Amino acid sequence: MNTLDEQHMHLAVTSAGDARLRSRPNPWVGAVVVSPSGKVFTGSTREPGNAHAEVVALNAAGKNAVGATLYSTLEPCGHTGRTGPCTAAIIESGISRVVVGTLDPDTNVSGSGVQQLRNAGITVEVGVLEHEVRTQLAPYLHHRSTGRPFVVLKMASTIDGRIAAADGSSQWITGETARKRVHQLRAESDAIVVGAGTVRADNPSLTVRDVQGPSPRRIVLGEIDSQANIHPCTQWTGSLTDLLDTLGNEGVVQLLVEGGARVAASFHRERLINQYVMHIAPVIAGGDNAAGVFAGPAAATMADMWRGHVVSATNLGGDIEIILEPNLN
Repeated sequence: MNTLDEQHMHLAVTSAGDARLRSRPNPWVGAVVVSPSGKVFTGSTREPGNAHAEVVALNAAGKNAVGATLYSTLEPCGHTGRTGPCTAAIIESGISRVVVGTLDPDTNVSGSGVQQLRNAGITVEVGVLEHEVRTQLAPYLHHRSTGRPFVVLKMASTIDGRIAAADGSSQWITGETARKRVHQLRAESDAIVVGAGTVRADNPSLTVRDVQGPSPRRIVLGEIDSQANIHPCTQWTGSLTDLLDTLGNEGVVQLLVEGGARVAASFHRERLINQYVMHIAPVIAGGDNAAGVFAGPAAATMADMWRGHVVSATNLGGDIEIILEPNLN
């Protein structure tokens, strides 16, 4: 693989990070134009209805795009939606080569964007830094492939697996850095779900504070008082699978589950969680009469236990964030 291609795709991935909080439900894409003389121009997807990353980078490059190489983390679209097709803009700009991180599973694209570029005589290469790109775009790719939101469970616990003290108090197990990270997760999510019990016990607002970004749509499993801080919210009494189907149809790309042990266990037992974000504090509850991370009966045998893989382990000001994902069969 061309080392320069990897370097420029890394830059495109970095640019894409700037779009995460503004582009949804569109994908957060980064693009880089490298002119024949080596000048570099970057772009990332704007708010829905505005320019996609490729067009932003092309506009920055101007006449430097003639004969240049365009790098895009995701396959350029070839259809008209809220904006015109990116493929048309690329062809008209005089770009001679396009390097794509990964194909777009959206049924409106799904290889057709690459084919349009090739039909116009542009050299197209696909798969540069694909693993890195697919990791960055995992919620979007999951949503477009399954029709459901990417489900992230966030739980905070003591090092011996308790989410509260024996009296039920839980503020705060983790420190300030970990709590700020939770607000980042909220800002990156289109919706957040908790149980009615959590609302009655803690009366949370579940808004984004401490970081820049939009507050997610709020979902409560069950019915709550009309004066609860979480309003306006959606009160849901149906099945979790129906909830995911409904939210997916409504454009929710990522759903953050931030409920208590019962809600966490419900999503876990139905195998609906795509990513577990566990915040573990250097605190010991020291007994078994406090709530654990998951309520209800444990796995009956070792063979029944859920097994995944560790994506990352990060120090958050003394607490540890461990991100787990299911093993792919």
